[in-house]
Amino acid sequence: MISREITISSTNGIHAALAAKVVQTASKYSVDITLHYRDRIIDLKSILGLMSLAVPYGENVKIVANGERADDAIKEITQILG
Repeated sequence: MISREITISSTNGIHAALAAKVVQTASKYSVDITLHYRDRIIDLKSILGLMSLAVPYGENVKIVANGERADDAIKEITQILG
């Protein structure tokens, strides 16, 4: 299992277009990948889950991935969100 904490750099927070890009990227990998924000944990392959968090600009989130290419998945998603 690999995890990384990042700060959301999009001035609009995680909005619909950004969430779609994250979900599309996460879905490319055969890994279990989640996003932790405050006391909630969502599957990063779920756009509804990600949108329901309404993470604003500047907030810290943690991405956790488990699987063969977990590091690659986290690295690519971090580039999108952070």
